[in-house]
Amino acid sequence: MPPAGRTAGIGWAVPSVVTVAVLIALWQVYVEISGIRPQLLPAPSRVVMQGWAHRDEIGTHAAATLQVTLIGFAVSLSLAWLLAVVVDFSPWLRRAFVPLFVASQTLPIIAIAPLMIIWFGFGLLPKVLVVALVTFFPMAIGLIEGFAAADREAGALLRSMGASRVQVFRYVRLPSAIPRFFTALRIGITYAVVGAVFAEYVGARQGLGIYMSLQKNSFRTDLVLAAVFVTALISIALYLLTFAIERIVAPWSRAESRSRHG
Repeated sequence: MPPAGRTAGIGWAVPSVVTVAVLIALWQVYVEISGIRPQLLPAPSRVVMQGWAHRDEIGTHAAATLQVTLIGFAVSLSLAWLLAVVVDFSPWLRRAFVPLFVASQTLPIIAIAPLMIIWFGFGLLPKVLVVALVTFFPMAIGLIEGFAAADREAGALLRSMGASRVQVFRYVRLPSAIPRFFTALRIGITYAVVGAVFAEYVGARQGLGIYMSLQKNSFRTDLVLAAVFVTALISIALYLLTFAIERIVAPWSRAESRSRHG
């Protein structure tokens, strides 16, 4: 990345970092002045110290959550691509499936997750299914709308030159869907972490969700907040990873986005 690009990237993050630092400082000051009990609201310094003291245990649970997140998201991603491509080749299937995709989002995850545990037990499968269900919709719709937003004139030109439907899809419709896909990918990956933690919270043997539940029952609010902090770090890391993947897979996409926004 050129120096100017690196500077712009750092500048974009500065307001968020400053805001978080100010909020943490106010939190620390409030706890010290009020004398509130640590069971209700521990100071940030206590959260950091206790989190570091229990880093091995938290790390083990974080690894389990990351595994569920990545496997569930991979399943969701594969299904989203498969169904979006199928739907794009068939207007009838588009009319049949898209309403079902929308309807799937009306199912409350707070009700579905316990059922997954009842049906499939406390292993990996129910948590993977919850993550896949939570993340499938934004990616599938992002791809479907991206395919539909392709330049019609470019498609018509290729067809007039004898291109097949597959060739039009490959050279026109697929590239046009990439920017929307990565937008949906960034939304989906953050949902995936939340879905994994919630599924673990309902029932699991390992993971940050069950760890938070156990510490909450023990009134260890400091360790609950430490686990929340680790969860946030995982979400941010995966979110930023999507930009690196986009830079490798479709560098032209980011260039076009910057040109549109000046």
